[in-house]
Amino acid sequence: MTHRFKIRALAALLCAGLLLSGCGKDKVKTARLDPNNPVTVTVWHYYNGTQQEAFDQLVTEFNHTEGLDQGIIVEASSLGSVVDLQTSVLDSANKKVGAAEMPNIFAAYADTAYAVDGLGLAADLNPYFTKDELNEYVDGYIEEGRFSTDDSLKIFPIAKSTEIFMLNKTDWDAFAKATGAELSQCETIEGVTELAEQYYNWTDSQTEKPDDGKAFFGRDAIANYFLIGAEQLGMELFAQKDGKPALHFDEDIVRKLWDNYYVPFVRGYFAANGRFRSDDVKTGKVISFVGSSSGATFFPSSVIIDDDHQYPIEVEVLPAPQFEGGQPTAVQQGAGMVVTQAEESEEYASVLFLKWFTDKQRNSKFSIESGYLPVKKEANDIEYIREQGATSDGDIVDRIVSVAIDTVNGNKLYTPKAFANGTEARNVLEYAITDAAAADAAEVQKLVDAGTPRAQAAARFTTDERFEEWYQATKTELEALVQ
Repeated sequence: MTHRFKIRALAALLCAGLLLSGCGKDKVKTARLDPNNPVTVTVWHYYNGTQQEAFDQLVTEFNHTEGLDQGIIVEASSLGSVVDLQTSVLDSANKKVGAAEMPNIFAAYADTAYAVDGLGLAADLNPYFTKDELNEYVDGYIEEGRFSTDDSLKIFPIAKSTEIFMLNKTDWDAFAKATGAELSQCETIEGVTELAEQYYNWTDSQTEKPDDGKAFFGRDAIANYFLIGAEQLGMELFAQKDGKPALHFDEDIVRKLWDNYYVPFVRGYFAANGRFRSDDVKTGKVISFVGSSSGATFFPSSVIIDDDHQYPIEVEVLPAPQFEGGQPTAVQQGAGMVVTQAEESEEYASVLFLKWFTDKQRNSKFSIESGYLPVKKEANDIEYIREQGATSDGDIVDRIVSVAIDTVNGNKLYTPKAFANGTEARNVLEYAITDAAAADAAEVQKLVDAGTPRAQAAARFTTDERFEEWYQATKTELEALVQ
């Protein structure tokens, strides 16, 4: 055998060996771990109650199984609310006096991750995954973590949620029987607005007192209404251009958003009284709302008017209404995990934990127990989730998850890209219209109490001039933040 032939034969054998061991696959970044000298991975999150219990159980399982074998110990801590966690992370990142050291992993929404990345502290997770591995996750969940211009991956999804429509079916049935209202009207935002007026008038007719009708609908997270409603109507409010944020605030589209929230609110057809709209269903202030699928299990089982008057109710779970004729779009929400830059062994250990945590069977169990949705494509299937024993066909959790999964699988999922003043800009969307609606609705009620018919009182506020005043002020406020 010639020397050249031997070299060729050896090369062929090496290639065959590589093929057997994964030749042709993406190379992934690894680091040496030693079970006899384990690496400690610290995790900060905002889970509380049942969510924290579910998370802690999986951390314990990891430490006694995969972590023990690999040489990884995970130490997880809840830092309170999302705001508390954000404050602690940013204090640590900016090395404020008295702040704790940065954790290896922390839960974060895009704006916090963006700020930490701006300080050069967020690790790029791309090198630790093959393309096939990343393709197992819902595309939109991975894309949310790619907010940098270099296409790096800075936020990793572990549990997500979207929005759904919840209805007090008991009171709805009485209303529908009397008026002929149909559930199909709840499919569109315009339909909900029309139903709300019809419900107000019907409840008003039940008493001798004029103008005492009840509100039909309420909404959590008005910023989502703006962002997702605008997307459905063909406008991205906070777009990205050349890596920088760009504001789109088309007056006609914003007017449609105004007409389907502010106007019915001021007229008494919509309401917002408690901290969440599920609280308003419980007190009988509304009979329907749009809110997060992760909080939907808090829908009340009864309406409590006062200490002496209450009655049980059934629930109907439906997809969140969308603008008629618009692009099917749903909100994507839920914090992901950011891995901070550290020794290679710590980064690698952090990623191994996240991969283990998001195994489709394990992640499905955690997600459902904590009120969220799993993050892998195969796990976003209600039949698969039922097979895991996480839900039972027909129970309330099953119905919520089923509608939420259909929403994820049947819509373009949207969450705005992070930018420097993203949190502040979102807060403008959250409060600009709600504050205006609440203040003007209170003035309308004063006029009604003084004897002015509600329609006449509301007409003083639902004018083109009032919208234009609000529109210009809000646009100016957003322009100062989006630059």
